[in-house]
Amino acid sequence: MSVGVPNRLYAAITGIGGYIPANTRSNSDLEKICDTSDEWIVKRTGIKERRILEEDLATSDMAVRAIEDLAAKYNKNLHDIDALLVATSTPDMPMPATANIIADKLGLDNVWAFDMNAACSGFLYALDLGASLIETRRYKNVLVVGADNISTYVDIHDRSTNILFGDGAGVVWLEPSTEGGIMDAYLRSNGSGRSFLNIEGGGSLYPMDAEDAMADKRFLKQDGKTVFKHAVQSMSDACFQVMDRNGLTINDINWLVPHQANQRIIDAVGRALDIPEGRALSNIEYLGNTIAATIPLCIWQNLKQIKTGDLVMLTAFGAGFSWGASLFKWMI
Repeated sequence: MSVGVPNRLYAAITGIGGYIPANTRSNSDLEKICDTSDEWIVKRTGIKERRILEEDLATSDMAVRAIEDLAAKYNKNLHDIDALLVATSTPDMPMPATANIIADKLGLDNVWAFDMNAACSGFLYALDLGASLIETRRYKNVLVVGADNISTYVDIHDRSTNILFGDGAGVVWLEPSTEGGIMDAYLRSNGSGRSFLNIEGGGSLYPMDAEDAMADKRFLKQDGKTVFKHAVQSMSDACFQVMDRNGLTINDINWLVPHQANQRIIDAVGRALDIPEGRALSNIEYLGNTIAATIPLCIWQNLKQIKTGDLVMLTAFGAGFSWGASLFKWMI
């Protein structure tokens, strides 16, 4: 088993935080809105409820609370932050970047802050970039946020999407380490999948306003069967790529943290990898799919299980299509 490179500088996760809104949208709530049932939803998704952000708040508000949670728990000084990367598909506004807004709300006036949109794979993309910033030795304290207020883009009457998605934010703090940290990542994208999972409205192709006759383009839409097939294949392949490149087998991996899109996808990826039962972490039952926030929130809610030195594999799949896997040694 190979677990690292001697004398290498790693980006280690030294803190993690999360935030989930107080408001819930249960399966029984959805039964009153459209033709569905708790039994049907649980059987097909594993989800019982999802969290919904209050109408007067935005993605930046959840991110700020997640960052404050991290800072309080790990006694971090936010003014040490060099760079703030925010993975989101639901920015507060088209410009400025939500990262800029978060920096202002935290009182940070001299930080490199920007957004990244790779949909449900966004946290993995941002994590790899954040690690690269540490490895260049130009930055010493990098925050990587995954946050989405996706309920804003869900048609409450569309049962192909209203059963899946919820809101939330998760964040990790990266610092240099010679002992271990983020070891490798395999990230890919193929824009030909864009028609199967998208939000068409609001960009330069379909600029929207309240009177637009095609206002339904503002809602998230997906072809569930196509997404399912590609997600399982792409996520499992990415994990195999990372393990092969590092001389590892699934028995060397202590924890698999898949994107929380659907419990059936999580289970199928676990079977494809042949990971032992209980080592694929999930928190989808009460949060649903929180897009870029799913992976950090899943780690955050399962911290008691993860021990210092454990090898953790992350994998995700999202619109684009975009997908990938990341491997790190847990150093907290």
